[in-house]
Amino acid sequence: MSADRDVANDLAADGGSAPDVDAVGIETAAIRLPEYRLSSEAIAEAWGTSHAPGVERKAVAGADEDALTMAVAAADRVLAGDADGTTGGGAASSDTVDPDRVDLVVTATTTPPMEEGEFTPRLVRALGLPTDVATATLGGSTAAGGEALARGLEAAASRTALVVVADCPAGDPAETDHPMGAGAAAFVLSSDPAVSVGEPAWHVEEYPGIRHRERGAETVDTLDITTYQRTAIRESITAATEALADDGGPLAGPGLEAVDAAAVHQPNGSLPYRATGDLPFDPEAVQAGTVADRIGDAGAATVPIGLLAAVADANGEADGADPDGDRRSVAAVFGGGTAVSMACRGTVSVAGVEELDAGESITYDEYLRKRGTIVDGEVAGGGAHVSLPNWQGSLDQRYRLVAGRCPECGGVTFPPTGACRECHERVTFEEFEAPRTGTVRAVTVIGQGGAPPEFAGHQQRDGAYGVAIVDLGEGDDEITLPGQLTDADPTAVEVGDAVTATVRRIYEQEGVPRYGVKFVPEADAE
Repeated sequence: MSADRDVANDLAADGGSAPDVDAVGIETAAIRLPEYRLSSEAIAEAWGTSHAPGVERKAVAGADEDALTMAVAAADRVLAGDADGTTGGGAASSDTVDPDRVDLVVTATTTPPMEEGEFTPRLVRALGLPTDVATATLGGSTAAGGEALARGLEAAASRTALVVVADCPAGDPAETDHPMGAGAAAFVLSSDPAVSVGEPAWHVEEYPGIRHRERGAETVDTLDITTYQRTAIRESITAATEALADDGGPLAGPGLEAVDAAAVHQPNGSLPYRATGDLPFDPEAVQAGTVADRIGDAGAATVPIGLLAAVADANGEADGADPDGDRRSVAAVFGGGTAVSMACRGTVSVAGVEELDAGESITYDEYLRKRGTIVDGEVAGGGAHVSLPNWQGSLDQRYRLVAGRCPECGGVTFPPTGACRECHERVTFEEFEAPRTGTVRAVTVIGQGGAPPEFAGHQQRDGAYGVAIVDLGEGDDEITLPGQLTDADPTAVEVGDAVTATVRRIYEQEGVPRYGVKFVPEADAE
């Protein structure tokens, strides 16, 4: 983690002066949660008990979702200024962030799709950000989310930083998996903030084995020494947070007693109240920043999502906070050896915050299938092989639906390669991005045994899936293309239904996951 810190520090330091704690913070933000929810009652019914105190239900990533796809969705929302929670296709709002403004991208996750492999560059490409943007990728513990925010804030005095924290940890189904959830939070940090954030405070101490994943393992484990863990978390969060009142930032003057919302380390729904036992926070303040009760333990993303729930203007108005944005909040992230706290003042519109109380309930059997726990993943046959160089050459089409207009006849060709489909001339196309919302022209369902080999693993985990022919755009800009449906009962999708594009896992080949656009029926995308 120290190497990651060094990279981020170097990037943040490039630009000169030290940050002004009163002038930087959250300009805009968004949340992305998976569609599916599993109740703790379903877990208790399956195992005879539940090891998720305070968790009522948790968010479950779909079979084609992972930390990267959730990161792309959250970042897409925050750049689109998508305050109503939908993505793409509509007119740009006044809060739209020009991608060319972003000159630093910091990401964090404990569970990247590949143990060693690209994460942030894929996010940058999927969002269409400039290729000269500086990047840093943090991981290794749940504190990575706090570190990512801290590094982004350091840079925000002179840069516009995009910070994206996404996670979907997994544990032993009989024990540590019970509270594990999923989700993503995206922040645009700048010197023009809606929520000002003071200089973070740190506390570092070695607490071996609080929560860890052994080399090569896919699941998280803990020591399960309850008193030791609670003490380590409480002492670290207290030490880092008590320093906030003296830093001249948002809590200078009123002190910690003025905090009316606190998002702190929350591996389950009850620990935040114990972790703040030495701090002058009311239970209502802790409740305002606690989301593990509704989405489970989303690893590095839990506290960032909790922070956004706390500062969201809709929530603030609902619980009586000052509608003029004078709310004071604290985020405190713990990762087993590092605690970082930051104080915030203000409120902001947060796209996707309504998803905290939404979602489709699934059974425990469906949950195990989506996790891949009870499927073998064995696939007969090779399927259609697309080499990585050829796949890489089509990323703009797969991620952002880049089409081409013929300069001779004006016809539209997708993908924009080869000859024009209208006049059949070989031309250099004028590229443009197709709308990300469209209409189903035809649809079919790929059921048991019918999937091509490269999609058989997905079918094992998610069951029958839909494939649709989708019309995007209108008139001379219209393009038609096939695509998979996701987050929906494929038998319920009909011709004429509206759909929205989203980036998901397509399949894995050569050991490398491939990503591209799928379509979510509009009612499910809202």
